[in-house]
Amino acid sequence: MFFYREKIEELKKWQNSGRRKPLIVRGARQVGKTELLREFGRTQYEKMAYISFHNNSRMATLFSGDFDAGRLIQGLKAESNVDIEPENTLIILDEVQEVPNALAALKSFYENAPEYHIIVAGSLLGVAIHQGISFPVGKVDYLDLNPFSFREFLLALGEEQLARLLTTTTDPQLIAAFHGKFVEYLKTYAYIGGMPEVVKSYALEKSWNEARRIQKNILRDYVNDFSKHVPDALTRRIGQVWDSIPAQLAKENNKKFMYGLLGHGARAKEYETALAWLEDAGLIRKVNRIKAPRMPLRSYADASAFKVYHLDIGLLAAMTGLDERVLLEGSHVFTEFKGALAEQFALQEMANIEGLVAYYWGMDDSQAEIEFVVQVGAEIVPVEIKGGQNLRAKSLGVYIEKFAPRIAIRSSLADGKRTGEIFDVPIFLLREFLEKVKR
Repeated sequence: MFFYREKIEELKKWQNSGRRKPLIVRGARQVGKTELLREFGRTQYEKMAYISFHNNSRMATLFSGDFDAGRLIQGLKAESNVDIEPENTLIILDEVQEVPNALAALKSFYENAPEYHIIVAGSLLGVAIHQGISFPVGKVDYLDLNPFSFREFLLALGEEQLARLLTTTTDPQLIAAFHGKFVEYLKTYAYIGGMPEVVKSYALEKSWNEARRIQKNILRDYVNDFSKHVPDALTRRIGQVWDSIPAQLAKENNKKFMYGLLGHGARAKEYETALAWLEDAGLIRKVNRIKAPRMPLRSYADASAFKVYHLDIGLLAAMTGLDERVLLEGSHVFTEFKGALAEQFALQEMANIEGLVAYYWGMDDSQAEIEFVVQVGAEIVPVEIKGGQNLRAKSLGVYIEKFAPRIAIRSSLADGKRTGEIFDVPIFLLREFLEKVKR
């Protein structure tokens, strides 16, 4: 059973583009890349040639020779047993990081055989790309796949009209009328998260225990990947960083990544590679501090100060061992765990906005911190995240006094309203609000 993913619309645009290049689909292991691409090929093409490079010595040999597109197509035909034809066949090369030469060969397809529709994917593509392979810079397109968004989660649970209301209405009273229902699903999403296997299990069985069992298996698979793909010394450091994420996010005020939590005497230089590996594998999201909210934000980023978030809110909840009753009863969903789940949810939702990069702002003395600052079109927007419905916003007040933004967001479980430049945005509407600002 295929549950709708928004990225299939971007794949259709790629298919019909007159400037189409070979497409690289990036995303962490088990976020649903293969399933999405197979569904796209099944529904949008006459034929699909799917080839996995996992433990595939034939493909390793094929791509060890020259990159003549005609020769490669003949080999792909033989491997897939599909008569590949331009324009009506989708070629999917999966786990392509296991044969790095296949990535280099995309340049030949772009330059000499652009009529072929080729998509490559892999769970550790980001790691492979940074290991010195000959990469076809400028000759490929990219698509990043994340865990299920809140919209997609609602659709998976059969709430099509609620999802439509979330994305189309401009009537605040209508949103207010269904506020309680959105919050109930938000609580569920905080526990289940967006990993496809977990979402499908819950949609079909409604079992909290089964969902948690699957989450723990996914977490074990990730840890097993550490030892499979990196040397022993680096494996230990990757594991230390990974295991520290809940503690890093549970700090009361300053959530800046602290190397001291990794062990006595831990230093940045020793763990930079471990952090980079986890980020390249798509398992963590780094949010750098900015020194000043000026355009372009990237120019004011402080590489030495950053926060680390998880890939998925449900996996983060599983790592912390939070019981479903803590998340689902009352309004504890975002107040427990020092508000970290609220920040995780907000960042996960913002990651689905094309081109949006989140930073954070904090004073040197840690007296004030804004969870996220984003550049949206011509606006630099501070986004303060509140775990409950208490809207006291000391840090946001400090930021407004210092920088006078035209738009400032305070996002929480409270209803929406506007007070001067401050927009109170229900956290389940944060993505939609920012998308409207962007337009």
